[in-house]
Amino acid sequence: MKTFAIVGAGFSGAVIANRIASAMECRILVFDRREHLAGNCHTSRDPATGIMEHHYGPHIFHTSSRKTWDYIRQFSEFRPFVNRVKAVTPRGFFTLPINLTTINQFFGKTFHPEEAREFIAEKGEKQFKDAKNFEEQALFLVGRELYEIFFKGYTIKQWGVHPTELPATILKRLPIRFNCDDNYYNSTFQAIPSDGYTAIVERLMNIEHIEIKQNTNFENSFVGEFDHVFFSGAIDEFYGNVHGRLCSRSVYFEKQRGTGDWQGNPVINHTSQEVPYTRIAEHKHFTPWEEHEKTIVFKEFSKFTAVGDIPSYPMQGKEDKRVLAKYINMAKQEEKVSFLGRLATYRYLDMDAVINEALDFSDEWLSAKAANEKLPIFPNGGRDLPI
Repeated sequence: MKTFAIVGAGFSGAVIANRIASAMECRILVFDRREHLAGNCHTSRDPATGIMEHHYGPHIFHTSSRKTWDYIRQFSEFRPFVNRVKAVTPRGFFTLPINLTTINQFFGKTFHPEEAREFIAEKGEKQFKDAKNFEEQALFLVGRELYEIFFKGYTIKQWGVHPTELPATILKRLPIRFNCDDNYYNSTFQAIPSDGYTAIVERLMNIEHIEIKQNTNFENSFVGEFDHVFFSGAIDEFYGNVHGRLCSRSVYFEKQRGTGDWQGNPVINHTSQEVPYTRIAEHKHFTPWEEHEKTIVFKEFSKFTAVGDIPSYPMQGKEDKRVLAKYINMAKQEEKVSFLGRLATYRYLDMDAVINEALDFSDEWLSAKAANEKLPIFPNGGRDLPI
């Protein structure tokens, strides 16, 4: 019987384990250094309040892929949830993403959509049409006033560098709308599992011949003991940081319990650089179908990833891409190791993208295995890697 190792019990590892164990007779060992499953999507009930906690920050499942949506719903009941984010700024309390309501409140106007579009276009600084960094892109899109209040301070806190040191492409993830739609996402399907994300991972791996080894590090030297290894940890760490560490940001939290309703909304961003945290999440609002007298809030902070920290956001600077290219070249020499997931491919991926990529990769890997062809090393042939 073939024996496979899967490193990481997040969604990448769980989907791969589920698909391969369901498709062929084998033994699978899943390694995770943490004491829980589901990686950064880990959820559990707080024993003091009964509230479902998102231990590593808010996770709202959203996708426009019918395939991904139908697959993940086999493992849990998903209940509709629309993420409506608010912002506390030096100029007051506003709706995010910036939309028609935000623009009218901020500038004291009563614009119709086309009037707002023309107004913001006039605010945009045309000399930055070919933006070279985040700040120039923001100034071109929304002008200096909105940039200074909504983006500059928050970005410095989140990324730890001035916005001129970040690529312009980051801002493309922050939509600006000229209607009153305050849904943070544009995805077709948006929901939260009624019993949390960890329960989904448990069900994905509840198959005979899958063994989970928690609180266990996977060493590079273990590779020879398996017919194949699926690695979803940090690729630089897999190779012992021989070419240096890839730079990332990590988040950490201050948790506080209380009674009643703390802030009236699941997520409120704090855009001022004078406020040390980036946002506050009140977790009972992620399950509006439940009732809780008590509450839990998490203040979220950001820092550069140090040894022992859990990476959250890859920096993807020029030097990082140069170092990543070296690790990718090393990985391409592997014959029995595949790399997938956020850390192994040094990309920021939403849950739906992780799941969808793992589904496609497992199909590709199983097909190559059955045909006795070269096994894939990276999803999509490595074409999406940030180099």
